[in-house]
Parts: sequence; structure tokens; C-alpha cells
Amino acid sequence: MRTLRPVCAIVLSFVVVLSPVIAQQTASTVQPSTLLQQSLAAQTGNTLISDVVLTGSVRRIAGSDDESGTVTLKGLSGGTNRIDLSLSSGPRSEIRSVSTSGPSGSWSGPDGVAHAMAYHNVITDNGLLALFTISSILSNANSVLTLIGPETRNGQSVIHLTAVQQFPSLTGDSSLMQHLTKMDIYVDATTNLPAPLVYNTHPDNNTGIDIPIEIMYADYRATNGAQIPFHIQKYLNGSLFLDLQFATASLNSGLSASALSIQ
Repeated sequence: MRTLRPVCAIVLSFVVVLSPVIAQQTASTVQPSTLLQQSLAAQTGNTLISDVVLTGSVRRIAGSDDESGTVTLKGLSGGTNRIDLSLSSGPRSEIRSVSTSGPSGSWSGPDGVAHAMAYHNVITDNGLLALFTISSILSNANSVLTLIGPETRNGQSVIHLTAVQQFPSLTGDSSLMQHLTKMDIYVDATTNLPAPLVYNTHPDNNTGIDIPIEIMYADYRATNGAQIPFHIQKYLNGSLFLDLQFATASLNSGLSASALSIQ
């Protein structure tokens, strides 16, 4: 079971952020964990972040439904987060929770009824708050990181890494679990800030079908010493699903886990 540590435990004072030129020249030799530490440091600066609250506007596209409204995204160090949408069709919420008993998730639609998410769809972080996603990967002793190297993605120069989770307590072949936890992480080659993050979701009753999800981060703004993306887009199977444009960001507001639970 993973041991959760706050972001401040991950960003060590001796981590040296490579200059953009050096980062590109040595991307093939630097350890992937070092690159992720540098990316986390680029996001947090000297700020110790325990929670984040973002508010703004949202566009949601699901099939023939195309509607707009407001959004509130809340997250805690360690991976627990909640997103609330207020749309013309009614409210929608989703929560991801990480505790000593393991990950869990639930969602609710306009009727307000909470539905549990399939376990195989919550063992991977949803990536909506990149700094907590990367912090969780680094703090998990079972993370296996692989450096793919420099690439161009969506016209942006990036460094590509992958992360999967080992499951040493499982007997037999653990390749399926490793596949289910795989994340492709792309960091900007100049700023070290997260660019796209890609992983798969799956039907509740079929782990063999991969449905790609891509989270894109843009419009980074300095907020209390940290760099926060004010524009986040979620693509589902290649199509835009959520377009989040935030107007306000609050860090370290004393958010509690109970404030993120589905009521």
C-alpha cells in the first residue's frame, strides 16, 4: 500500500533545476525521477502546497450534449480531489480519494445519486492537478519510471516519461495491473512544467478495452510562488470532453478531506 507524503517532502532543497539547454542536451542520461522532481520544483517553487482550490468556467461535450457552466476543482496533497460542475442540465460531481485502504472514486449526476467507480479506473490518478499527480508518483515506492526522451507533441518540445506501478504483493502475472496504471508524462523541455499527461480509462466491466484520456495544461500563472495552469482540457478518446478555464486559485486554504466527499 502506498505511503502518502506531502509535496514538501518531495521537493528537496538540494534538487537543482537544469537550465533549458542542459535539460534538452542531457534528457537521455538524467534519471527520470530527477526530471520529475525538477518538474515538481518548477510548479511549486519555494511554496509548500497542501491543498488547491480552483474556480472558473467549464464547457462539457458528451455526444450531442454541449453545455457550459461553472466549475470548482479542489485537491489535497496525496491525490484526493473533487470536481463540481454546475451546468444547464444540472450538477455533476466526481471525487477521487486515496487513503491507507487504497484508492476509490465516485461520481454523481443531476439526480444527485452517488455511483462507485470501478477499481481499475481509480488506481491511476486522474491528472487534473498535475503537481499532486507527480508528487504521488514520486512518493510511491512501487513507481517504476522510464525515460523515453525528447519529442515534439502538439507542436511543443517536450521530454517524455512513463510511469507504471509494481504490485509486489500480487502472485502470478502482474502485467495487467502495470498496464492499467501506466501514465505517459510530458514535461515542457524549456520550463519543466507539465504539458500533456496521457493514460487510459476502461469500461466498468472490461479492463481489456483502452479508452485514451489526455489532460492538457496551459496558461500557467504565478500564484503565491507556485505555477498553476489556469486552462486545463480533458480529451476522451481523442475528442474534447472538458474545457476548464479557471479565474481564481487558492492555495493552502486549510481544505479537509471531508469537504471533498460526495454528499
